[in-house]
Amino acid sequence: MTELSYIVGETQIKDKNIEATLKLLNEGGTIPFISRYRKEATGGLDEVQIAEIRDVADKYKQISQRQETILKAIDEQGELTDELKKKISGCFNINELEDLYLPFKKKRKTRAESARLLGLEGLAKIIMSQGNQSPQAAAKNFVKGEVKNAEDALAGARDIIAEWINENSVVRSRLRKSYENQSLLTSKVVKSKAKEAEKYRDYFDYSSSLKKCPSYRFLAIYRANNEGFLRMKVVVDEDYIFDFMNRLYVKNNSPMNEQIEMAYHDAYKRLLHPALENEALSEKKKEADKTAIDVFSENLRQLLLAPALGKKRILAIDPGFRSGCKVVCLDEAGELLENVNIYPHAPQNELEKAKNKILELTEKYKIDAIAIGNGTASRETEFMVKQIKFKTEVAIFVVSEDGASVYSASAIARQEFPDYDVTVRGSVSIGRRLMDPLAELVKIDPKSIGVGQYQHEVDQKLLKESLDDVVISCVNEVGVNLNTASPYLMSYVSGLGPQLAENIVEYRRENNGIKSRLELKKVKRLGEKAFEQCAGFLRILDGKNPLDNSAVHPETYPAIEKMAKQLKMTVSALIGNAEVLNGLNQKDFPYIDAFTFEDIIKELKKPGRDPRKKVEVLEFDSTVKTIGDLSVGKVLNGIVTNVTNFGAFVNIGIKENGLIHKSNMADVYVENPADYIKLHEHVVVEVILLDVERKRIGLKRV
Repeated sequence: MTELSYIVGETQIKDKNIEATLKLLNEGGTIPFISRYRKEATGGLDEVQIAEIRDVADKYKQISQRQETILKAIDEQGELTDELKKKISGCFNINELEDLYLPFKKKRKTRAESARLLGLEGLAKIIMSQGNQSPQAAAKNFVKGEVKNAEDALAGARDIIAEWINENSVVRSRLRKSYENQSLLTSKVVKSKAKEAEKYRDYFDYSSSLKKCPSYRFLAIYRANNEGFLRMKVVVDEDYIFDFMNRLYVKNNSPMNEQIEMAYHDAYKRLLHPALENEALSEKKKEADKTAIDVFSENLRQLLLAPALGKKRILAIDPGFRSGCKVVCLDEAGELLENVNIYPHAPQNELEKAKNKILELTEKYKIDAIAIGNGTASRETEFMVKQIKFKTEVAIFVVSEDGASVYSASAIARQEFPDYDVTVRGSVSIGRRLMDPLAELVKIDPKSIGVGQYQHEVDQKLLKESLDDVVISCVNEVGVNLNTASPYLMSYVSGLGPQLAENIVEYRRENNGIKSRLELKKVKRLGEKAFEQCAGFLRILDGKNPLDNSAVHPETYPAIEKMAKQLKMTVSALIGNAEVLNGLNQKDFPYIDAFTFEDIIKELKKPGRDPRKKVEVLEFDSTVKTIGDLSVGKVLNGIVTNVTNFGAFVNIGIKENGLIHKSNMADVYVENPADYIKLHEHVVVEVILLDVERKRIGLKRV
């Protein structure tokens, strides 16, 4: 099977589009660049489809390499027949491929191998031939040396037969289907640890179809099993399996039948079940990992593309009780202007002094908005700030501080603020998140942002790759200001990386800014390929060429200039002129392909438009400050903080988040909560369950 035919079979994408995409990827094209600027070649494939082609191509290479390794190993043993070579070369299921290799795999010393060394393989063949001779009579001829009696001989022969059965690819394939489709996943609590395992109570005596078990349940059981609180097992219908083996191996009423039955029971219990159980759990784990990573990735995308307040002057507060509240003031570029501590809450209770200080700072620095972290003392601090009578309009926002402490202790934070401690850095991060969540959150490991489920249980390599894809996608979707972006943000731009990003920052510092995209070619080590990949995603405000502040790629500038000339207009006059742009037809501009024409028109209408929504202020219920203030039936405003496979967590203005289970999310059956609710969405909810002792709040969407 060729790479192309394999990818077509796995993705159902047209072969010509796959070929074009592979060529672009092999030439060093990035996914954002290909999906945005090479639509004519790919047939308009989006980022998800291009990433799928890349991943399936990688999978094909891995399987092909494994095939080569197996063929070489079998050939070196002198056992490679034409038929076997054909089977291995045509097998692209990794488990079935390993089945074909199993009989030739070098093993540790097994019971079967020991029996062979005692000369008992001949007896095993006699038993399998199912003749009329009795087993004991046949075994007598093999009693010698370490084989003391007929029973020893028969036991050794059965070990050899059990290994043959275990290594039979037909048997493994049939049994594998049972484990995949008809098995049960069970879990039992380890009685001595029942008290410690309380949070896993739902799984103390659990049974479910392995195939249908939701990923979040499987990962919870998997974690509890690893922690030693539960014992998980895969249970199958053994009667069905033994009936199949009997039909496969027992051919007549031979006296040897009992020996064969004993052998296949042993093969199943000792060899096949442990291997296939582990394999089934491993495959389910991969499936659950993918589902959990998909949820995490979608949440991260929504978080990174959350509304940005933009270039405003911010006063940010990291609230606290005993240690006080750390206050910082930031200018429009996010630079630190001043930092102070205030102590409005117990035990100091310097409420009026704190309010006066905030009022003083807002006037001194002409503050536009206040960002309050949503951690300890958040509601109390918000209530205090809202009591202040500001002389100008000052918007007040509660901002997620998940990961702020991770950033504040990081090398990036130390580099940005070498003269300040972690409390100041954390407060700055809270303020900058309000200004531009994307620019700030790229500095933090996504796993620390708190928007996933069971992220520590999933495949960490796959998680990192998936989240990196999301960050790169979001950064390039929004675009980056070439003259203000941090090197950390710029390093995610298509075609760049940490070193080129640093070189750009160094160049703009030395040259008092960058005036045009073409000037990028003067940056150290930024060659033609890197320029091609990155230029369309970098923006220059008030530059020499108005197109430099758009998503139009420089390679298309000549075509747009030709278009403007054809219309007897300047490019500047064409930009933003919806009346003219709406009346244009692609057939009148044959030098521009249909995909590029559509993108150009869309971009020229609103050049440099930020795809993110505007920030909205959410007002929490002022009468609710703790879980004790809630009651069943109470209706509240909330903001979605996390979306999982089983529902959505909602901040209702107190320390504990409530859960909208997917069964309470809509008037119809909800399979995937992400289809019905989004991260940061403002919702109205009703309290339907309240467990103050366990700090659990059940919500229903109104």
